[in-house]
Amino acid sequence: MAFTNTDVITLAKALISRPSVTPEDAGCQTLIFSRLAPLDFNNETMIFEDTTNLWARRGTTSPVFCFAGHTDVVPAGNLELWQTPPFEPTVIDGMLYGRGAADMKGSLAAMIIATEKFVNNHPNHKGSIAFLITSDEEGPFINGTTRVIDTLEARKEKIDYCIVGEPSSSEEVGDVIKNGRRGSISAELDIHGKQGHVAYPEHVTNPIHLAMPALAELSQIHWDKGNDFFPETSFQISNIQSGTGATNVVPGHLTAWFNLRYSTELSAQTIVDKVNAVLSKHQLDFEIQWTYNGQPFITEPGVFINAVENAILTTTGITTTLSTSGGTSDGRFIAPTGAEVIELGPCNKTIHQVNESVSCVDLNLLADIYYQTLVNVLAP
Repeated sequence: MAFTNTDVITLAKALISRPSVTPEDAGCQTLIFSRLAPLDFNNETMIFEDTTNLWARRGTTSPVFCFAGHTDVVPAGNLELWQTPPFEPTVIDGMLYGRGAADMKGSLAAMIIATEKFVNNHPNHKGSIAFLITSDEEGPFINGTTRVIDTLEARKEKIDYCIVGEPSSSEEVGDVIKNGRRGSISAELDIHGKQGHVAYPEHVTNPIHLAMPALAELSQIHWDKGNDFFPETSFQISNIQSGTGATNVVPGHLTAWFNLRYSTELSAQTIVDKVNAVLSKHQLDFEIQWTYNGQPFITEPGVFINAVENAILTTTGITTTLSTSGGTSDGRFIAPTGAEVIELGPCNKTIHQVNESVSCVDLNLLADIYYQTLVNVLAP
């Protein structure tokens, strides 16, 4: 059943060769559109501000099985450090090099090739197959998947099962799938003091001195114990800025940035309330701005995960590991609608790095896994 090397790799190369740095799509979705249209997909382009999105669907009934992903990539960085030009995909010793090879144009190619084969073999499949593709996942992520989901929700169009093609694998393709992600909430805290000469402490209010006990207390809070799927919540201060540059001046304010990665044991509002209580207890004059990056979500083992695990085992012989580690993904916008969401893609060792690469064998195996999952879920 394995795909030939040219099936997936040729399409991956065509996608990588388009320099789609966030929020540019650079024609990637037009290419995807052209591959799905002959399969009787209804392709709908949704442009929000600077972001191009594609919602494509074959079928009108449930369950709706969706492949989700992004065509945008992070900047290439220092071109002199690349052994081959980042947007000229090249295969060297079985590895496909290029920006987006692993994150995540290789996955997109595998999804499309798997879908083409599945529709050709099962034209009368159950339910519907869909693609939700955006050009803004690596950037601000405000006009991408979240806006498409808002549109679908407004017209009561639901996704039942979703595979996000993020590079989830660790050592070999399929060894890890993400069945959830921690929530993420960030804050910019500004603590006000009173500037003045260090020699006259009676005339100043030092925001650095005021901030230290409060920040120390926040860093020592035991927020929760986690659960079977998530580790305990993590609080991390990422940056602190204060001072005028002079050694004899007490600054007038201090700004601190921090982030919490939290489990389903907490809500964002619980975190906000607790942080505000600690800051108020220390009688600080402060302002705080919160950024809600995403709520935690979990897809518990059941029919869908069993179908994916079986596809991986059948294709590779690997018994996969479920994980919620890592950062956030666009799955955080899809899961709240009630969809069962997992992330499954190639190995993530080189993502966002110079000389990003992915194994050609792995991409073909990934297409096999996607195909077998479609069979397990939608074959008549």
